[in-house]
Amino acid sequence: MNTAPPPVLTRTRAELAAARAQLEGPVAVVMTMGALHAGHAELIREARRRAGSVLVTIFLNPLQFGPGEDLARYPRTLDEDLVLAAGSGTDVVFAPGPDVVYPDGDPGVRVAAGPLGEVLEGASRPGHFDGVLTVVAKMLHLTRADLAFFGQKDAQQLLLVRRMVRDLDLGVEVVAVPTVREGDGLAMSSRNRYLTPFDREVALVLQRALRAGEAASAEGPSAVRRAARDVLVAEPAARVDYLALVDPHDLADVREHYRGEALLAVAAKVGSTRLIDNLPLVVGRPAD
Repeated sequence: MNTAPPPVLTRTRAELAAARAQLEGPVAVVMTMGALHAGHAELIREARRRAGSVLVTIFLNPLQFGPGEDLARYPRTLDEDLVLAAGSGTDVVFAPGPDVVYPDGDPGVRVAAGPLGEVLEGASRPGHFDGVLTVVAKMLHLTRADLAFFGQKDAQQLLLVRRMVRDLDLGVEVVAVPTVREGDGLAMSSRNRYLTPFDREVALVLQRALRAGEAASAEGPSAVRRAARDVLVAEPAARVDYLALVDPHDLADVREHYRGEALLAVAAKVGSTRLIDNLPLVVGRPAD
């Protein structure tokens, strides 16, 4: 039986500031859009292990959704989210409305993601990362966190947040947490609840493709791409957006004779749901 005390729920800037003043440091923040699942729980637990206090934000950020994306149908499950947050070790939840985060409406000044935000997810979702970085920067200021925890599943977002923190001297430590997967290997995502049973089976092709690429990694970049692509092509119900093997530090395509760390990333639409996944790996045989 879960006997964890409920976190302090704040909805306004003043309520957040008052609750934040009571927290013992260092203070960690986990930023979410709600619809919390086991992946979020792991982020919160890792924050609990590393910090004196944990603050979770729940805010469905309209800036990062483009025309025709799923903002309207994105699940809103605050009561269930508070239960999960409490059980994972959260001290304070900040769950503001858009009028609190953006009191003047659509913000005239935003954080620009730059070239790193224009490839992979950014190419498919123009302006997405400008919206992400703008709200992350605001939440870091509002929460005054010492550490911020993000999942490896959103690898491009993680890279961009780290770059923003460094470039703008935001003074927070960004901590990556490995991707949490369901028992069948599907990466945890709030959007998984949209999948029908058939879609769910189809969606497993993303993880199989990544593992096939990893198995071929010693043979070099072309072998990685070919092995992963062969798996994806065999599942026509998954409509692939991109499959990319990139340098994890700058997202540049890995060239043929490259040896070292790489990121194999994939995005596909399954049914009406767009899914992403990635896998860090080491490409090429070590030099003799």
